[in-house]
Amino acid sequence: MGRSQPARDVQPSDLGSYQHAVRRVLTCDLITEERPRPGVLEQVLRWADEMASDLRELLDYSLIATTHYVRLVRRLDLLDGTQQSVFSRKGRAFDRRRLTYLCLVLSSFQRSRVEISLADLIRIFTPLANSIQGLGFDPTVGSHKAAIVDVLGWLVDRGALQLSDGSLESWARDTERGDALYDIDHDICGVLFKPARPLQHLTSAAGLLHEPSAVGSVSRREDVVRRARRLLVEFPVVYYADVEAEVADALRGSGIANDLARFTGLVVERRAEGVMLVDPGGSFTDRPFPGRGNAVSRAAGLLLAKIADLLEDRMHVPARLPTPTLADDHAELATRVDAGLPNEGVVSELAWTATSGTTAHTEDGLHRAAQTEVPLVEQSRLDMMIEELYEQFGAASFTAAWQQDPQELLRAAVAFLADLMLVRPVPGGVLVLPAAFRYRNIRAALPVQEQSGQLPLDLADPSADDEENR
Repeated sequence: MGRSQPARDVQPSDLGSYQHAVRRVLTCDLITEERPRPGVLEQVLRWADEMASDLRELLDYSLIATTHYVRLVRRLDLLDGTQQSVFSRKGRAFDRRRLTYLCLVLSSFQRSRVEISLADLIRIFTPLANSIQGLGFDPTVGSHKAAIVDVLGWLVDRGALQLSDGSLESWARDTERGDALYDIDHDICGVLFKPARPLQHLTSAAGLLHEPSAVGSVSRREDVVRRARRLLVEFPVVYYADVEAEVADALRGSGIANDLARFTGLVVERRAEGVMLVDPGGSFTDRPFPGRGNAVSRAAGLLLAKIADLLEDRMHVPARLPTPTLADDHAELATRVDAGLPNEGVVSELAWTATSGTTAHTEDGLHRAAQTEVPLVEQSRLDMMIEELYEQFGAASFTAAWQQDPQELLRAAVAFLADLMLVRPVPGGVLVLPAAFRYRNIRAALPVQEQSGQLPLDLADPSADDEENR
């Protein structure tokens, strides 16, 4: 594309500081004076101009930076189920009720009001929720009340609301007598909700995605390169078989990965099946792995070790199946989301419709890289593995939350590994994706245990082995 390298105006002595700021912006949905912690906003604002230029050139992202907050507006190429992790509180992802409540609460804030009491908010919000079939709101229903508490807490965490009097907890205990008063930050509310198109113009969730340029144009080639970069930044690993052949070819070159390595300070790791950006410090993720972490993360690591032992057993010949691609996942998710779209409220004269360029990301099978087949580990074997782990380490090692429920821990560990694109759940078991073998040397440092009772994990350096042709 004939552009200069990233961070071209940053002095070598400042490059680490710049890269740290970049990683902050890419991993935090909103940075304020208090979030993720005091001092971060000042560190990021120092590099706002340089970052804005690089983000636009490399990824076609927009950086909104003020003295009050920093917000990165991304372009989406695919719908991805893990995107909902932004909407969570205290480690629990928002369900559909909470997501809908969040949208309705934001729509309840009028620009003319700089503060609102919780009682007034509930009076405005309740008829909106009750007008939606299958949703509703009743403060005497515990699940409804818990959902609104999570939504308001999420907004407070991001500075969209600031408690000035009263208590949300007192309202939760007694909705008749409890109350709270909030100051509204309309600027932050505005940047939290930045759809690519007005929702009243959409007939499909795919309308929220970036539309590529026409095939054969200069802009189309630039789109391909930027899309390749976005995939590498947004996904734990990019498998060549997951993407169109032209995107895979771009990723195989050195330029894209080298640009991103300089931009982010991450390490490029290549294998025969794909490429990934690795953060040795473990901070460029919302799913730290491997590590001491929580019981799910530790169980996932131990499970991977069991799977690796099985697949390296010469007596075991696993079945091999083709893996669904990112485009397949996108199409399935778009269908599920679209099934819940309302039939009313769309401005038909301005309604978005898919173009041939849009479908190139998701349906152009003729231009997709060849699919690969990967080993299947049957559910019965996974069940045996988790039982063996409980026998080996003792149920108490998996904390009180899980010690009586190995099957539920197994489900959570598999879901965790799936989010990291290390396994792929399928009917009857899981497909083991190539990047999982990067962690085949995970080992539990037992029988020694920490005083916390957690199972510490260790990982041999994956770069010590030549896996290029595995």
